[in-house]
Amino acid sequence: MKNVFLTLVFSLTIFGLGGANAQQKTLNEASIDLFSNEKHIVNQDTLLYRMLLPKDFDASKTYPLVLMLHGAGERGDDNKKQLTHGSRLFLNEKNRDSFPAIVIFPQCPQNDYWSKLEADRSTKPITFNYKYKEAPTTAMTLVMDLMDEMLAQPYVKTEQVYAMGLSMGGMGTFEIIYRKPEMFAAAMPICGGGNPESVTAYATTIPLWIFHGAKDDVVDPKLSLGMASAILSAGGFPKLTLYDFANHNSWDPAFAEPELLTWLFSKSK
Repeated sequence: MKNVFLTLVFSLTIFGLGGANAQQKTLNEASIDLFSNEKHIVNQDTLLYRMLLPKDFDASKTYPLVLMLHGAGERGDDNKKQLTHGSRLFLNEKNRDSFPAIVIFPQCPQNDYWSKLEADRSTKPITFNYKYKEAPTTAMTLVMDLMDEMLAQPYVKTEQVYAMGLSMGGMGTFEIIYRKPEMFAAAMPICGGGNPESVTAYATTIPLWIFHGAKDDVVDPKLSLGMASAILSAGGFPKLTLYDFANHNSWDPAFAEPELLTWLFSKSK
């Protein structure tokens, strides 16, 4: 059984500012209210996700679709924590006006992972062994099934489907474009990594903007550099931004890039 629920949110009232804490609370409430609460069910497995629809959503029109994969710290079953990083980028009024799109934030369960890998956490940075030749994780399988179902909807602009993610989600971004190279028009992995041998599946067809912090002591920046190098060797031309000042939270400067969404939405299959 599969379920895709569309909940249209028509309005949001933001109350006056009452100090930094009140403003933060208001922003969080805005995230929760504008992103509809959804679930995707396949047999006995459930994927929780949040979905943001464009302003004045019209099912007779078509819109780009953005998949955003969160990091390991946002795993769970509350269907909220995955909005911690990145939701404000898409809630920004100017961005919503300039780049109307459907945005999906799935939540990975606590005991699962987006990418198929083994992690040795006794090292710093963590050592990852990617196992793309094996079946994907349950969480990744559900995300791919949800994306297949979304692309079958008449209001999704199939030539403008994008993947982005941070940390664990950056690794998931590299993996999903390997497993579904025909689906995506562009991808943005942030402080992630992957199997360099996999890039031949998409190196010449999917533009990538890769981000990492040079001081990252959680996920080695060499992982992103290795993926970029492999893409170059395979005939692709990745865009790579390495922040000399950033540790693991390179998503903060990445989301602040003034041309981030302009670059992303300029890509089309």
